[in-house]
Amino acid sequence: MTQFLIRRFIRHPNNPQDPATRTAYGNLASGVGMACNLLLCLGKLLAGTLFGSIAIMADALNNLSDASSNVVSLIGFRLAAKAPDAEHPYGHARYEYLAGLVVSVTILGIGFSLLKESVVKVFHPTPVAFSWLSVGVLAASILVKLWMSGFNRTIGRTIGSETLMATAADSRNDVLTTGAVLISTVVCSLTGWARLDGIMGVAVAAFILWSGWGLVMDTLSPLLGESPSPELVEHIEQTVMGYPGVLGMHDLMVHDYGPGHQFASLHIEFPAETDPLKAHDVIDNIENDFIKRDGLQVTIHYDPIVTTDAAVGVLRTRLMEKARQLDPCLSIHDLRIVPGDTHTNVLFDLEFPAGYTGNKDEMLAAMCQFVHEQDPKYSCVVKVEQSYASAAHEK
Repeated sequence: MTQFLIRRFIRHPNNPQDPATRTAYGNLASGVGMACNLLLCLGKLLAGTLFGSIAIMADALNNLSDASSNVVSLIGFRLAAKAPDAEHPYGHARYEYLAGLVVSVTILGIGFSLLKESVVKVFHPTPVAFSWLSVGVLAASILVKLWMSGFNRTIGRTIGSETLMATAADSRNDVLTTGAVLISTVVCSLTGWARLDGIMGVAVAAFILWSGWGLVMDTLSPLLGESPSPELVEHIEQTVMGYPGVLGMHDLMVHDYGPGHQFASLHIEFPAETDPLKAHDVIDNIENDFIKRDGLQVTIHYDPIVTTDAAVGVLRTRLMEKARQLDPCLSIHDLRIVPGDTHTNVLFDLEFPAGYTGNKDEMLAAMCQFVHEQDPKYSCVVKVEQSYASAAHEK
């Protein structure tokens, strides 16, 4: 069914990174979710009203809440698809992150509401109504929600959407909630132990709250400015290092303005003797290729590296090895040697990862001591930097 819907409603399903295709995927998932949740809500309201089941009525309202979350997702995808304007030159794709956050917070709200009702039922149990029609409605709801969870997860992974992954998790939680209602309805009718309904409700609510909190963190992280994934960092490094003349790269920064709206900047090292026009041409090719292949806008800074001075080359190699010995996550770049009458300045950048827990002063002192050991005339001039990307390219 999932593939049928994709083929039926998505014009170019094999190009999920295209903004129009991404929006079409989001609209499809939201529309299907609204239709299924409204049908489930009406069915449960009918069964709950006919047989006086409070549990089923509550589950119907849960489906109505899910339908409202689908509306939020639909609005989020529509707003995210808006073109850049004068006030928002980087586009509006972060609306999708906001929609995912709203859905995640809604899941937390449902969890707290269910926890409150379940605790009350534990201390004040009430008889649970039983009918085969109610059982049939709840069983059908579980099957539908299982399919919806897989449907949203498939599309969410296809387009890399945290909003749809949160919706998939919400559908999975609904399976547990409805399953608890179904089990408690059957068991309570057989044993007469009405307190079981509340106990199972507390267990399900705890799981929903745990899941909801994780989803809140997942959707909030890109809004706060999380580091790029190691996979993206590795892809950028491998791509850059595949061009002729490139000796290395550093100072990578990736700015995320929403799915499909990422910008990156980095420094590329070329031999100092390279013709600047040729180096500029390579840089232009790299930037253009990233846009064509990945939709990633990259800005590159050119760093000339002295390769004809043997002393610089030897010292660079030794410093890089020393940094790795002190801590594998450390790196150095932009090494220069400036001779003087009384001493020789050795200048380089020492880069620490964000959130580094080691002693930076000790690392810096060890590096400077190592430089002095290479030549007593060497004087260390170090610029300490923070890395804004994962350490994948430093391995």
